Amino acid sequence: MDIVYIETSIISHASAWPSSNIQIAAIQHQAREWWSTERHNFELVTSQLVIDEASVGDPTASEDRLKLLDGLTTVPISDAVRTLAREIVSTSLMPEKAAADALHVAAAAVVGVQYLLTLNCKHIANAHELPRIYRLLDERGFGQLLICTPAEFLGGDENDDEKSHP
Repeated sequence: MDIVYIETSIISHASAWPSSNIQIAAIQHQAREWWSTERHNFELVTSQLVIDEASVGDPTASEDRLKLLDGLTTVPISDAVRTLAREIVSTSLMPEKAAADALHVAAAAVVGVQYLLTLNCKHIANAHELPRIYRLLDERGFGQLLICTPAEFLGGDENDDEKSHP
């Protein structure tokens, strides 16, 4: 069974009150849909960093986020993870202010998961930087990681139907 590292933005969007902003509401819907339909197809892991990030803020919202994380295996933030994260930042693949995001990528890569699931498209699933991130990971022997969003798992059947109806 493929392993998915659950990054904080997934939990935050899946458990948030529905937004009145249509773009945010769509992202929330994708996170909830993935959580309800896809998560059972994978072994899910996370890290203490995600738990720490999910614990911050409104106590009720934090409790909701932590419920989703309950029971997930936590992967270690080891020295190897910290070293790779520092390299991601030092090579300008992510800015210093995104050091925690670099830790998520490094943690997922070092433990050998197949997917890092995120809705953070500013620093993690950024199409401008992904080729460089993948190149670095491949050079370091972590080429198995695919960084993706819930949308990449959802809607395949709907798109197939549209193609068959002109």
